[in-house]
Amino acid sequence: MRVVTVEQHGKTYVGQWPDADAPIEPFALSPDEAADGILALVDRSVRGEPADLTGERLDPAEVTLLAPVPRPRRNIFCVGKNYHAHAEEFAASGFDSSAKAGAIPPHPIIFSKLPETVIPIGAPILIDATVSEAVDYEAELAVIIGRAGRAVARRDALRHVWGYTLLNDVTARDLQGRHSQWLIGKSQDSFCPMGPAAVTADEIDLADTQVRCWVNQELRQDANTAQLIFDVPTLIETISAGITLLPGDVIATGTPAGVGIGFDPPRYLSPGDLVAMEIAPIGCLTNPVMRA
Repeated sequence: MRVVTVEQHGKTYVGQWPDADAPIEPFALSPDEAADGILALVDRSVRGEPADLTGERLDPAEVTLLAPVPRPRRNIFCVGKNYHAHAEEFAASGFDSSAKAGAIPPHPIIFSKLPETVIPIGAPILIDATVSEAVDYEAELAVIIGRAGRAVARRDALRHVWGYTLLNDVTARDLQGRHSQWLIGKSQDSFCPMGPAAVTADEIDLADTQVRCWVNQELRQDANTAQLIFDVPTLIETISAGITLLPGDVIATGTPAGVGIGFDPPRYLSPGDLVAMEIAPIGCLTNPVMRA
């Protein structure tokens, strides 16, 4: 099932939307539930309550797409250096504080982004030149947790997944290098475009899903989730070892090679650029770049 969060005439809806040629079919949710986006469906699933359709049909041309999770309930868990080729390009960039341990990390590198970074399709990625002039893009498959768990064994991990979405882990590389830890460079306002939809777990083949990114129609990133260093079950096992994962938590699984820092010289984003990312079952996430 492919699900979107949308707004029409000041009202928020969560609905299933099979494809761009189909109408959006809203679920029967209270206004408070709908404000949480697809997390309302996650919560219903936890409680064992069905989410029935209203029978309405919304014209996609007449709604505004919001992020599927308009505001995560806590920081987004993120994973660094999780595709082999990207680990090599980042280790060579000079911005990798973990490079002394080798290009390929022996264990998952986990950091976070603030919830307020999330923006929807079409909203601008903002570059504040007084803060950073080295803003980069990172296309990533993101996991949406549907069932709480602590010390989740790898073999059981996928039972805790509700579904997946697509996000852009926008990064200020100069801040990332300056502060060694990555929170500030990853958590600037507007630095997490998300969407355009979320899909339930059965829609994604983790062994064969393509992740692509274009900047100004130039293909920059093109890789397959089969190339992940640490797969989704391993990431869930790692994070939940001592941290209780909660329904609605979001885990960004890492970005492939082809980010701006990987070019010589680097090819960072500039005002006027257009970034487009695609994971076929989820859709295409497009955001312009503007000066703050």
